[in-house]
Parts: sequence; structure tokens; C-alpha cells
Amino acid sequence: MNMDYRIEKDSMGEVKVPKTAYWGAQTQRSYENFKIGTEKMPREITYAFAILKKAVAQANCRLGKLDEKRCKLIGQVCDEVLAGKLDDQFPLAVWQTGSGTQSNMNMNEVVANRGNEIAGEKLLHPNDHVNMSQSSNDTFPTAMHIAAVLETKQKLIPAIDRMIAELFRLEKENEGIIKTGRTHLQDATPITFSQEISGWRNMLEKSKKMIELGVAETAELALGGTAVGTGLNAPAGFAEAAAEEVSKLTGIPFITAENKFHSLTAKDELVFLHGALKGLAANVMKIANDVRWLASGPRCGLGEIFIPENEPGSSIMPGKVNPTQCEAITMVAVQVMANDAGIGICASQGNLELNVFMPVMIYEYLQSVRLLTDGLDSFRENCVCGIVANKEKMNENLHRSLMLVTALSPYIGYENAAKTAKKAHAEDISLKEACVALGFLTAERFDEVFKPEQMV
Repeated sequence: MNMDYRIEKDSMGEVKVPKTAYWGAQTQRSYENFKIGTEKMPREITYAFAILKKAVAQANCRLGKLDEKRCKLIGQVCDEVLAGKLDDQFPLAVWQTGSGTQSNMNMNEVVANRGNEIAGEKLLHPNDHVNMSQSSNDTFPTAMHIAAVLETKQKLIPAIDRMIAELFRLEKENEGIIKTGRTHLQDATPITFSQEISGWRNMLEKSKKMIELGVAETAELALGGTAVGTGLNAPAGFAEAAAEEVSKLTGIPFITAENKFHSLTAKDELVFLHGALKGLAANVMKIANDVRWLASGPRCGLGEIFIPENEPGSSIMPGKVNPTQCEAITMVAVQVMANDAGIGICASQGNLELNVFMPVMIYEYLQSVRLLTDGLDSFRENCVCGIVANKEKMNENLHRSLMLVTALSPYIGYENAAKTAKKAHAEDISLKEACVALGFLTAERFDEVFKPEQMV
């Protein structure tokens, strides 16, 4: 007899399961049937399920459906899951049933079998006890929302805050430095470097506000809808009690979704929330590209800022240093935008009473959160914190800019100011020389009215 496996049974019959595994027949069937790709169900979903199962056990106990002994046993195993002690017991691929049923059963089987091991007797059944008052159709969307809210609030938003704080420091550090503005990548009227940085900072503040709005909407849970939204086999008050228990366990206010028919088949909240992440990605892309432009050179570009030199930049050009952090975070931004397209398509596939694209949807969402969190921290630590203004180059570019002529418009008119700029450019002379030569102002009057520092 082969001693490496044991026989487990489900409604379809017997299945060989590794002896070391706490999972059961349904997990094993999924593991064998979906050998697709390398992408596994995100660990964040595993932990969200552990929170969910513990909360549901407590709710069922409160409502008199589950005895206290079984409730505590379920909670004990869920705590082990949350502590990372059972990570190897959740092997399933993202590419499985679109409802996430097999991941729900994976959790049910692990909790039941590990719980029975702890108890020294068979007290827990995966369906009858761990999955009591639930369906995969309401637990998986609930786990999605729990994971999305927790990861966004606990990881991404703090990373945004850290970047905002760094930009605020940089803004204060560079007060009073005047440089040329640029629109259409062409010279424009002056701006202070602090004003430019304040635009970056406020972009992130706006993104944070929009993400928080999305998080608030996503804190609605489908639990209590069971199979199709009717709440079949769930006791009265279960949905509210389960949401309360999730809130207690996470320290974050969750509520039950008002309409379970909506929460099972529609995924508006995640579309909305990830849309805010896409907005953040767009802003980060713009900031990183600005830094890349301003640091271009060192001799033949704009060269208005210095950024940290982290790695050699070329295998053939000695001494070359590239804006690698800018490039990394812009690639992150592109991936987030691609994920947004995927999530939108997934959300459109709610057919009748259920959406069956949920695993890939939450996989993409959590990847976006992870990439943006790590990307922002990397960009801040390895680039932004080391930005130094090249004051000499800023001043040189400022006084070479023909768009300073805008300051003359109130005194000589738009048309004459345009003539001044064109003459200066064509003859490679200063604006003062051109204006005086054209007879629009005397040299003395030019000096009186032409003050770039007053243009910001």
C-alpha cells in the first residue's frame, strides 16, 4: 500500500490526497484539473477567507446555529492561517472555476481537517460547519472586498502618504527657486520649482481622496446572499451579524450589502476602486516622466535637477547613468492600466445571478495594489528623496527663455511683444536688445518693467 496518500471522499466519490495535506477531495480535484500557469490564488485572499470563516462562525454561534466548541475550533484554525502557519495548504491556481468555489472549499477543508486534528475527534465538516450559512457565491466576493479594503488601506494609502510627505519636504527645501515653465515641451512663462513640486504633491493627494472614496464603497459585503442572493439557508440577521464580526476582527467598518442580487453578480465597487488606482498610476507616470525630463543630460538635456546615480546605465557607454527608478515606476503604471482594462472586462461578465470572472479580477486588483505600493516606496527611497535642484542651469534656462517676453505685453502690446521675441530668436540676441532695437522701450524702461521674479 502506498503510504504517501490517504483516501478522501466527496459527492463525486473517492480521491487520493497527500497525507501531509489538510485539504480534502474538492481541493485535490481542482489542483489536478487546473494545471494552468504559475499564478496562484493570492495569499491576501487566503487570509481574507480566514477572517471571513472566523467571523461567520461567530455570527452563527450568536444566532444559535453553531455550538461554541465548534465556533472556537474554527476560530483557532483561522488564527493559524492568519499567522502564516498553513500557507502551504492553499495551492490552487487563479485559473479555476470563475466563482472561486474551489478556493472556498480549500479553506473549508483545511479548517475542518486541521480543526479535527486539534480536537482529536471529528467535530468539523467542511460544508456543514465551516461553510454554514454560506455559499461560494457570496463568500468569494466577500473575501475579494475584505482583501481589497485591507490591502489598500493598510499598504497602498500609507505608501501614498509617505510620498506626499517627501514631496512636501522637497517643496519646502526648494522655495524661492525660479525656473522656466514648459508647455507642449516648449518654453513657457516662469514658475518656481516649489510650485512645480506642489503640483506633483497635489496629484497624489487627489488620488488618495478618490481611492478612499472607492474603499468606502467596497466595504460592503455580499455575505448573507448565499447561492443566488435570496439568502437561502442563512438565518435571519446573519448578514448583519457577519459584517459586524468582520468589522471587529479587522478594525475596519464593513457593512452588509443592501442588495445581494447586485453584490453577487455585479462588481461595480472594484471597478470604481481600481479606476482610482488607474488614476494614481496616471499621476505617478506623469511625475516620473517630469523627473526624467528635468534630469535629462547631463550635458545635452534639460539638466535642471540632479537625481541619485544608483547603477551603471550602459554596457557599452562608460560613465552613463540612467533614470532607472523613473523607468521602473512607469512600467508599474502601465501594468496597472492594463489590469484596469482586465478588471473592466471581468466586471462586464456578470451573467444572470453570478459573475464568473472573480479570481482573475481580484488577482489583477491585488497585483496593482502591490506594484503601486512597492513602486511608490522604491521611487521615493531611491530617487525622489535625492532630487537636488541645479540652480545654475535653472537660472541659465530661465534667462534664455523667449517667453519672458510675456511680461512686456502690458507695456508694448501682444503684437509688439511677439515681434520682439521673433527678432531675438532669429538674431540670437537678448529680449532687451531686440526690444530696444525695435524702438518699443528704452533700455532703462525695459529694466524697470522686465522682472522675471515677479512673473510667478
